[in-house]
Amino acid sequence: MSTPKKIVVVGNGMVGHHFVEQLHSLNSEAQPVEITVLSGENRLAYDRVHLSEYFAGKTADDLAMTSENIYRHWGINFHLGAKVTQIDSHKQTVTTVSGDIYSYDKLVLATGSYPFVPPIPGKDKEHCLVYRTIDDLDAISASAKVSKVGVVIGGGLLGLEAANALKQLGLETHVVEFASQLMAVQVDAGGGKLLKEKIEELGVHVHTSKATQEIQAGKERRYQLYFSDGDVLETDLILFSAGIRPYDTLARECALEVGERGGIVINNQCQTRDKNIYAIGECALWNNFIFGLVAPGYTMARVVANHIVLGDESDEYFTGADMSTKLKLMGVDVGSIGDAHGRTPGALTYTYENQPLGVYKKMVVSADKSRLLGAVLIGDTSDYDSLSQYMLNDIELPKSPESLILPSSGEKPRLGADALPASASICSCLNVTKGDIISAIDTGATNITSVKSCTKAASGCGGCANLLKNVVDSELAARGVEIKTDICEHFAYSRQALFDIIKVQGIKSFSDLLAEYGKGKGCEICKPTVGSILASVWNDYVLNPQHVALQDTNDTYLANMQKDGTYSVVPRIPGGEITADKLIVIGQVAKQFGLYTKITGGQRIDLFGARVDQLPLIWQQLIDAGLETGHAYGKSLRTVKSCVGSTWCRYGQQDSVTMAINLENRYKGLRAPHKIKFAVSGCTRECAEAQSKDIGVIATEKGWNLYVCGNGGMKPRHADLFATDLDSVTLVKYIDRILMFYIKTADRLQRTSVWLENMEGGLCYLKKVVIDDELLVADELEAQMARVVNTYQCEWKTTLENPESLKRFRQFVNSDKQDVNIQFVEERGQIRPAKLEEKRELA
Repeated sequence: MSTPKKIVVVGNGMVGHHFVEQLHSLNSEAQPVEITVLSGENRLAYDRVHLSEYFAGKTADDLAMTSENIYRHWGINFHLGAKVTQIDSHKQTVTTVSGDIYSYDKLVLATGSYPFVPPIPGKDKEHCLVYRTIDDLDAISASAKVSKVGVVIGGGLLGLEAANALKQLGLETHVVEFASQLMAVQVDAGGGKLLKEKIEELGVHVHTSKATQEIQAGKERRYQLYFSDGDVLETDLILFSAGIRPYDTLARECALEVGERGGIVINNQCQTRDKNIYAIGECALWNNFIFGLVAPGYTMARVVANHIVLGDESDEYFTGADMSTKLKLMGVDVGSIGDAHGRTPGALTYTYENQPLGVYKKMVVSADKSRLLGAVLIGDTSDYDSLSQYMLNDIELPKSPESLILPSSGEKPRLGADALPASASICSCLNVTKGDIISAIDTGATNITSVKSCTKAASGCGGCANLLKNVVDSELAARGVEIKTDICEHFAYSRQALFDIIKVQGIKSFSDLLAEYGKGKGCEICKPTVGSILASVWNDYVLNPQHVALQDTNDTYLANMQKDGTYSVVPRIPGGEITADKLIVIGQVAKQFGLYTKITGGQRIDLFGARVDQLPLIWQQLIDAGLETGHAYGKSLRTVKSCVGSTWCRYGQQDSVTMAINLENRYKGLRAPHKIKFAVSGCTRECAEAQSKDIGVIATEKGWNLYVCGNGGMKPRHADLFATDLDSVTLVKYIDRILMFYIKTADRLQRTSVWLENMEGGLCYLKKVVIDDELLVADELEAQMARVVNTYQCEWKTTLENPESLKRFRQFVNSDKQDVNIQFVEERGQIRPAKLEEKRELA
């Protein structure tokens, strides 16, 4: 066995970690390597692309791309807080800040970049911060707790991410940009203008063409920003996000070649002037260009890993990268492809703008109109995948290129997956081509999950997920593999098809549907799905004999089963508003039955520990007091959370409590493919957290802003701004249409967030259906919702009035005796079920 090459990696960001992954995968006994990672931070690599999600509830562990255990398992020597201060290229050693020295055969600089802070007098004050690392984010959070107004200096991509962070932290947020528009590098003037309007609609103040000259003590706020035009802006917190600079200090000190404006000069193998030292990522300068996206850095990492292992036999080279990008900034879809500014000689442009819908699209084409050179998409990026493939693969455009971005009543020409060459890049982050996907399928991958596992496609930023699915489906279909959307073996239909059948054919029971459109006896997949559809369409009592067998355990007993076999009782408290008398009754019931009580995040009071036989007794008292079922057990509307609004709050702009109560009373009992949560905030301070809900409503001076399809679950998603300054009637009308369209078209157990992400055309298409009534279904959707609203019943009230239904709440089929095996203990002054070992002690 040959002596391992010593490879030292300086930096453990996303690109540095990807290099370690690649080199580890190539490591072999024939050509062994010994890898040492020196991380300047006190943690290993984490996902900077999704760093803003740290403020939406993700933890450092959630963002982590690796762990100490993984590196140990791989045999990686790693050192945290080991900032390198010196390179001795003659001795081939590096020295860290603590004085430790490491020798190398090959050195890889993955030092990344640092935030540029303009030389503004006063920039070093206490609450003047940058937005780059998790430690930076912790500092921002701490400052926000003692601040009310925040300013971001810089209106580029990172600046808008930073502004979103301040807004999520509840600050009045301003963006100050020196240029005349936002995101001047990625989008043109027209796109920048619309982007500014959309960002301002979200409650962020945008100031363009502003040069900050000085930061001084403020009069009403902590600081004042003085601008060159004489204007002044007061703020408590200043966040610099004015661009990045390559971290090339080490290279300068050891006489490596550095560009005039910074960056370590590299060749096509990513080697520096010293052939034993490589540079990758944002610290590297190739052909006088710094690549600020993660995908080019990943390509560099692969090139270096192959070159270190294979030497001159490696056929991997870095020859530049496409800087196209698709992202969502503060809920606004933005896409930039190729030559977005049309700077290519002879270039022609096509532009489409729809101000009412907030959509701007521009295509840049060659002089002969045969090739796509670039594009800008604001507000609707549904055409991004097709347009990027036209450009990347030099595919000839259709005779009327404008048809690719113009709305059309006919079928828009789309670039099908089968038209893409094998070399087409599907996932630019991980450099996965269509050919790689074909190879994965040829070697046994039979679905999207297995293809992802083989190729890692869509595991970076995730922007290629839809295109990946199209390619996989196309390739499987070409091999004769049927792409099924059947809900299960008993029904050869999708959930949407079953919904249409039940509604159009007037079918009101599972047995009738199975007899005419299915086979067999049904299963645990189709029964609850059909049960949910029947409830959504006809709103019949779920415990009717013909429906009860379709329900899961929770719906069967109209309560949520807990892990100890007891059930929870959750009365509805619309909008979180409750009278003293009802509070007293809840307390009396909890005390009488020894229930554990918990105030939830949805502004309700949950009672835990009830036996099945106690449920009717408990609910009788609650209903007699005027309370109703909260439907916590169903795939239905759960809660409508609210702040106190204009009635009490000095910031409130509208009566959010009344709106929340009205919405909850309107949609209570509505059955859907998954649970639904609302929130109504009385102002943009967002105390009700409306932008993390399926339906979010935020008051403005003129009315209500409507947000859709957010959630705070296992995969949090920020809601999208759907419409602004709506009056109450229009707001309810839009919500009616959105919810019924969701119920009609979503898959089983699909949250609204996933439904929207998977929808062809996304938010823009949903707006066309709901606002423009493009499908001519608005009246039908409203009528369907009106039927549900008008046939509402409190399921527990109906149950208490039905002797046959009450029989299912006996613990024993042939006896009225009770099972006293469940025992309770006191914890924090409350009663909870005893654990097994506690039962033994009690016995």
